[in-house]
Amino acid sequence: MFNRFLVVCTGNICRSPMGEYLLRERLADRPNAVVESAGIGALVGHPADPLALEVMQENGLDASAHRARQIDKDMIAHSDLVLVMDKGHLQWIHQNFPMSRGRVHLIGRWRNNAEVADPYRRPREAFEQAWRDTVASVDDWMTKV
Repeated sequence: MFNRFLVVCTGNICRSPMGEYLLRERLADRPNAVVESAGIGALVGHPADPLALEVMQENGLDASAHRARQIDKDMIAHSDLVLVMDKGHLQWIHQNFPMSRGRVHLIGRWRNNAEVADPYRRPREAFEQAWRDTVASVDDWMTKV
């Protein structure tokens, strides 16, 4: 059974916080589940993007405490499942942390390996689409974990 989850995007301020907080909410009935997020090029210490916070808040999630973190070897080593937003993240992690193979998957794996497009510096509609794609993907994973 998976107990430690890591959700990864680029800056750790848009997509991965959405995935982290949503997955955390979906796993609330599992007291041993730990859900974190990080970025491959994180804006370390920054809060989630204001539009990401807004979209999450409108969907019942408060991510105001989120602060961006850079992915590292320990995070990978302690994760049972690493969910990434696009193929570039998957390649980067495999290249930098080869021991991660088999535990790193596209969040949209069960949606024909769909990627979640980066909404950073785009209009609100891009954040709403990223949210919808993340919800659909996380819900698919819930039947597997």
